[in-house]
Amino acid sequence: MTQPVLRDFLEIPYEQLEEMNLSVKQARLSREAPDKLREARMKYLTDERRIKAVTVCFTDLEGRLQMLDYDKKFLLKSQDNLTFDGSSVRGFSAQHESDLRLVIDWSAFYWLPADVFGPGKVLVFSEVLGRDGQPYASDMRGKLKAYGEQLFTKDNVVCHVAPEIEGFLFKGKDAERHYFETRAFEYVSTGGYYHSLPGDQLRNFIDAAAEVQRAMGFGNEKDHPEVAPSQFEMNFTYSEALITADQVQLYKLLCRQVAANMGMTACFLPKPVTGVNGNGMHTNMSFSKGGKNLYWDPKGQDGLSKTGWEAIDRILTNADDLCLVLNSSVNAYRRLDPHYEAPNQIKASPNNRGAMVRIPTGNERSARIEVRSVAPDANPYMVFYSLMRTIMEGQGSEQTADENKRSRTRFLPDNIYDAVRLFKSSKFMNEVLGEAVATKFAELKQMQADRCPKALGSMIKVPEIQFHHEVTNQYLWNQF
Repeated sequence: MTQPVLRDFLEIPYEQLEEMNLSVKQARLSREAPDKLREARMKYLTDERRIKAVTVCFTDLEGRLQMLDYDKKFLLKSQDNLTFDGSSVRGFSAQHESDLRLVIDWSAFYWLPADVFGPGKVLVFSEVLGRDGQPYASDMRGKLKAYGEQLFTKDNVVCHVAPEIEGFLFKGKDAERHYFETRAFEYVSTGGYYHSLPGDQLRNFIDAAAEVQRAMGFGNEKDHPEVAPSQFEMNFTYSEALITADQVQLYKLLCRQVAANMGMTACFLPKPVTGVNGNGMHTNMSFSKGGKNLYWDPKGQDGLSKTGWEAIDRILTNADDLCLVLNSSVNAYRRLDPHYEAPNQIKASPNNRGAMVRIPTGNERSARIEVRSVAPDANPYMVFYSLMRTIMEGQGSEQTADENKRSRTRFLPDNIYDAVRLFKSSKFMNEVLGEAVATKFAELKQMQADRCPKALGSMIKVPEIQFHHEVTNQYLWNQF
């Protein structure tokens, strides 16, 4: 006797998913009215009976992606009053002021591959509001969105970002959470740069993750094994800063989920293994006005305009202040090691990969600057927002491009203690983030640092992974 079909939840072929997600992305880029988008999305959810739940995402102060699954019928009735307990989220509200509210950004809507995320679900990003209905100060996504809208409304200026996010693939599920027991990560491949045979575990993972990335409308460019054993990188096309920051969060999520489905772990610790290259998130940025790339000048030094060189100067001038934002974990300072192409020199160069800022070869469309000293575990909204504010408002040194390249080399802090101290003393970062948020962020980073050995030495220590903000082991944290 044939068993009846008890569940009929939404499952969309990958090719169709890509078309649907790209159409939503285009609507964001075209700046369709929020009310119009909300009405269209809610009508779709009402009419599509095969959707059971909506995954609503927000990001905490340290950069962890938080997800809540709302029953679709409940969400349609209550989408204007989605509350949650902010006191349970590190870096958010205190216990006596715990209630916070989510406001859905209907433009940031994604259809999901059912074989990876489960059938019958869609995903949407949100901002966080306080009890007073105002944007919550610790919600960096909200700050980035508001600043991007301000630049566009005032001067028709848009910031474009393209990240290059590196990761490791290790054997076994939850390898990071079990590190305090195993004290080692096990490679799935000992190949190297661009080298991975078709069909081996690393290539199978990269292929599977790239398919999911493509289906979610990222606009894939290239993917390949990286320099270190079991290391990978999958690049996607540039977009406006907020869209790219959302995609950074989704990129890490989908990589982790695809790896878990294959019985492995995708790891974005900046330096998980002693003696090999670490993971970076090289951040390519450019600004345009009225569709014209402000950083392109074919007659400028290295093809970069005066505006582009002024942006570099401001980043370098404020490098010490920015360092904790770009490298927000104890483990991140392992990566700022000069033996492994570390981008720890506070200088700019078209070729020197040890420079904090690189000037890639470009043209009218692609001219940009590349901030290489960003770790992949940093909060992408905070990183992009802080860099944008620095470029647009930061104090420069008034050096010329030649002087910027020839000046005596300074180095970024090589430990989190110095980075916290410099961050706390920075008037500019207090202004950018707000004093209360900057203080809260510094306290969180100091707490993490205090749980780790102060003199780290060359070997990776258990606490810098065990208490890393992305290795969420609440059971162990609560025992500390």
